[in-house]
Amino acid sequence: MLTIKRVPTVLSNYQEDDSDKVSIGCGRNCLGQCCLSVSKLPLYLFRKEGYVPVQGEMVESSEEVCEISFLHNLLLGQWEDRMSRGLFRYDVTSCETKIIPGKHGFIAQLNEGRHLKKRPTEFRVDQVLQPFDENKFNFKKIGQEEVLFMFEQSADGRSRFVPNAPTNMISTSPNVVAINVSPIEHGHVLLIPRVLDCLPQRVDHDSFLLAMQMAKEAADASFRIGYNSLGGFATVNNLHFQAYYLATPFAIEKAPTQRIDVDEGLNPRGIYVSQLLDYPVQALVFEGGNTIRDLSDAVASALVFLQNNNIAFNVLISNCGKRIFVFPQCFAERQALGEVSQEILDAHINPAVWEISGHIVMKRREDFDGASEASAWRLLSEVSLSEERFQEVKAYILEAAGLHPQHFKDEYKMNELIQNGLHRDCLVQQ
Repeated sequence: MLTIKRVPTVLSNYQEDDSDKVSIGCGRNCLGQCCLSVSKLPLYLFRKEGYVPVQGEMVESSEEVCEISFLHNLLLGQWEDRMSRGLFRYDVTSCETKIIPGKHGFIAQLNEGRHLKKRPTEFRVDQVLQPFDENKFNFKKIGQEEVLFMFEQSADGRSRFVPNAPTNMISTSPNVVAINVSPIEHGHVLLIPRVLDCLPQRVDHDSFLLAMQMAKEAADASFRIGYNSLGGFATVNNLHFQAYYLATPFAIEKAPTQRIDVDEGLNPRGIYVSQLLDYPVQALVFEGGNTIRDLSDAVASALVFLQNNNIAFNVLISNCGKRIFVFPQCFAERQALGEVSQEILDAHINPAVWEISGHIVMKRREDFDGASEASAWRLLSEVSLSEERFQEVKAYILEAAGLHPQHFKDEYKMNELIQNGLHRDCLVQQ
């Protein structure tokens, strides 16, 4: 049996708490049913797309500065409040950051606080979909002080904020935005859909649309949302997205792309896909769409295909939800097979969505001081599928998304793709 060991990032101050108390009011104000059902939390209601007001109804204009900036101000204000209360494991604002010299503009951060020791636990990487395990850490166990607000859709065309709302005001299992207690950047948060439903790390159309709506509502290009599948360096098997602010463009956002020609007659939604060029990781970029749901559904269909066929992946939602980068990846697989160089393994850099996008978090001073464009390229190249395998996966992604390339011929059989996938007897120990 192939195994690898890695140290997971601690996302919550309660992650190492093995308490199994389940009585009403367990005493630590957790997000479990025992406490959340009798609690009140701040609530942000985002506008419903396509809402048509009745005659005479006043709807706030999307051009109003106060509305555009409110989610930004709310999130950062709440996040900074938690920082002042000492809820983070280290001060991320003191971490050194630099742009690595070169044409790509990779960003390096020295974050020694993220390299934390923890009792190893078994975590498979050869299975992208795994059942939820109530006995392992999940987000019902985080403290309510780590939650910034609930994030739900309003019934009309207005965005609103309710400072103190019952948790069941909109849903019996609310979507929540919480801090990541091991932040990478300013405003690093977790978007946790339907926190009480015990959802594994398995993206679906509704959850991906929620992330897209948050990106749109934030109305700030420096705010990006990321997703890591199991096998793609997700560290908790409970559905969640990550997000933070970074004013500097990611290297991947500046990389050139080449449009993939699709049959316009079979693409009424106006979505187009490009392939990333001159970048160490093979990726597809989704853009366009007549509505945010059109674009979201196309990407979500592709992601569902990847996870159902056991292909690990990462996703970056960029430019307020207008550009989505999809990276099928194989680093953990190659690591388990002993195909990754020891030099790269010794650096303890887990190439998840942020690293792949060009924001590389380094745990050792020596790696940060010696960072170069060549070393960043070597690391990220270990993540990428081979050209042949990527072309296979790309064809099926486009098909799953409902996009039909011109002159496309199905040259590969699905069973060949599966045989080349992650169906190997690998085991990762976190």
